[in-house]
Amino acid sequence: MAQQPLLMLTAVDIRRATETGTSRATTIATLTIPPVNFVTSEHSPGGGVGAVNFTQPRIEALEPTFSAKGIDREVFRGMGVVDRWTFAAAYRDKKTNRDIPARGIIEGAVTSWEPDESDPAEMQGSNYAFNEVTHFEFVLDGEELIYFDFWERVIRRNGDDLFAGVRSALGA
Repeated sequence: MAQQPLLMLTAVDIRRATETGTSRATTIATLTIPPVNFVTSEHSPGGGVGAVNFTQPRIEALEPTFSAKGIDREVFRGMGVVDRWTFAAAYRDKKTNRDIPARGIIEGAVTSWEPDESDPAEMQGSNYAFNEVTHFEFVLDGEELIYFDFWERVIRRNGDDLFAGVRSALGA
């Protein structure tokens, strides 16, 4: 049986997908890929022995975040407006020493800016958050792990379209 590889994050970046020159590779401190939480519906039958949270082929709202050192003036240009962003990461397979690419696409609006405390002895950071995320995808080493598009009404996990049966049942 093959052993699960140990992948160590070595670098991250986030940039506008539609414009060159917007890389934050030297200023970004952290990138938080949003948690993907499937929607559940509780059912507690009156004659049953307990409740069950049944999983649906839907996800909760995605809210990715990132933090950068300094104030990222370029983010303010489109703050509050939906845009397409690329986030990139490099992972190192600790057994093979191979660098593995990860790419994600986020379509959403940066809607929050929260600066760190001001201290002239330390580099001030800024935290940014996305909302209104209508598209999200994450690919690791060429393999699509998750794909979500609100407008297409598609959610895929490892290429498996979880909502295809629902769209078919609705006649869409």
